[in-house]
Amino acid sequence: MIVSVGLLYFCVVYTGYLSTLKWDGASPLQTPVGADNFTRMLRDPVFWRSIGNTVAFFIVTFVVQVALGILLACLLHSKLYLKTLHKVLIFVPVVLATATTAPVFRQMYAPDGTVNGLLEAVGLGALAQPWLSDGTSALIIVMSVQIWQSTGIVFVLYYAAIGQIDPEILEAARLDGAGNVRIVASIVWPGVRGTTIAIAILTAIGSLKTFDIPFLVTGGGPSYATEFLGTMIYRVSVSFSQVGYGAAISVVLLVLAVGTAIIIRVSSSEREKVDV
Repeated sequence: MIVSVGLLYFCVVYTGYLSTLKWDGASPLQTPVGADNFTRMLRDPVFWRSIGNTVAFFIVTFVVQVALGILLACLLHSKLYLKTLHKVLIFVPVVLATATTAPVFRQMYAPDGTVNGLLEAVGLGALAQPWLSDGTSALIIVMSVQIWQSTGIVFVLYYAAIGQIDPEILEAARLDGAGNVRIVASIVWPGVRGTTIAIAILTAIGSLKTFDIPFLVTGGGPSYATEFLGTMIYRVSVSFSQVGYGAAISVVLLVLAVGTAIIIRVSSSEREKVDV
């Protein structure tokens, strides 16, 4: 335990030290540059593009995953046949490695891929396009892959949270004439607020660390349209051998992750006090 924590903080401190250097990661020559890497980062349009993509990625994936997760959890708490089969089908994407699914998505959205083939088959060939070569559609595809892969986890969390709600309360609401929508809005949604906050924190931190899906599906392109902080750190540190600059971005990434988690936690605590 002590070794693990010590190693963790050593890596953080060492990354902070590297962020003050101009270094290619291999040469023995390490030139101290102070805060130059950070000022360069503030002037880098790709950095701000990656921040914008991260914010959009968080908002879209969080909203859609919460909506789908709570909808599926409510459906599977109702009288539905083959519940176990549905749970398995919902959770399967979670256990699939992105490295194995990324080639499938690249093939699907290729100019001669499955999606364009289906559009042409149903007479909508005019809508066919090179999806991964357009910045907007490429970013949407990255978001959709993340939603497809992570909704299973959100569903499991909501399914467990809804299971903790007293069935007598739900039954009393039904006897009073409340419909499904009213029960979800007035009983289920307030009852799973803590789970929603946890999902918000996990999604925010996951958005800041997003790497595998854009790296494997779009490579961060086209023209940095799907660039995120994680892919940018890899590109400048490994592809461009600018380890100091990559370390500076890593430091900012750490600060954003910790700050975001604190802001969401404090905001939710204040909201709970107001509700009480």
